[in-house]
Amino acid sequence: MATSQQVEIEIGERLARLRLSRNVTQAVLAGQAGIGVRTLRRLEGGEPSTLDTFLRVIAALDLEEAILSALPEGQIRPIERISGKGNERQRARPVEKKPAKPTWTWGEESDD
Repeated sequence: MATSQQVEIEIGERLARLRLSRNVTQAVLAGQAGIGVRTLRRLEGGEPSTLDTFLRVIAALDLEEAILSALPEGQIRPIERISGKGNERQRARPVEKKPAKPTWTWGEESDD
């Protein structure tokens, strides 16, 4: 599993390659995204950035649908909809683990 830093570097490299494949300068893309050139350089260099900066660059490259299609919808299963009486889940709860019944062993008999 990749670390967040490795993912940031890979995203930055891909954005830079995509920008270059479209023959767009950093200054032009930064202007279209409404960010500074230095901010775009940091993003392409894999340095930490904000989600807003990333989304602005994605929008300027017209890739919103590609990003949204990469994330599953997370639709509720029909059985959950029935058991929830049509209401969709608003928050997650941990699964309650029932304590295991102690097993009977030899020598634990009571002489009542």
